[in-house]
Amino acid sequence: MWGCGARTLLCLWEVRLAGFLGRRLSSSNAAAGKSFAPQCWNCGRSRGAGCGDEFFCAHCRALQPPDPTRDFFSLMNCNRSFRVDITKLQHRYQQLQRLVHPDFFSQKSQTEKHFSEKHSTLVNDAYKTLQAPLTRGLYLLKLQGIEIPEGTDYKTDSQFLVEIMEINERLADAQSEVAMEEIEASVRGDFEKAKELLIKMRYFSNIEEKIKLSKTPL
Repeated sequence: MWGCGARTLLCLWEVRLAGFLGRRLSSSNAAAGKSFAPQCWNCGRSRGAGCGDEFFCAHCRALQPPDPTRDFFSLMNCNRSFRVDITKLQHRYQQLQRLVHPDFFSQKSQTEKHFSEKHSTLVNDAYKTLQAPLTRGLYLLKLQGIEIPEGTDYKTDSQFLVEIMEINERLADAQSEVAMEEIEASVRGDFEKAKELLIKMRYFSNIEEKIKLSKTPL
């Protein structure tokens, strides 16, 4: 029962955050993804727009270093949004690992070996961050300059508890996408409100993890 309740609440916070963050981040997508063509470390020529998603020089095919200005959403070909197509995210992850995994650079130069390790780690981090709703939401806020330190707690007030009960009642009757969208549309806020919700979402996420651990046989 507790596990089901925690998942229900997590689902709700995901819907609410989608409303908060989605409206605020639409303008960020236009700025994201803009890039320039620096020189290749190997041949010295402008890298150009070759195949391999700009990971390789279009002329000498040498693997290039990671772009420090590229965020996880751009790397994984996702819009800066709380809602992410997980299937497409998985396909993108597999595609990138086939391009930059260190196993494919065992016979290359030490420079390319080093770059492949950095790329692979970055791709893993991006995938793990965007795959989970909580870390995805925290990362979205981080891109906007808002961070929630580890261990952050919040004060549970009576209004919040009443809201939880009311929400549970609404969720019992809101099983369709349209109904969920109506709940989302009723929620308004800004990034500070999203920050508050993420703190609460982290709380429920921690509870769910404890429940999973308690159910794991020794």
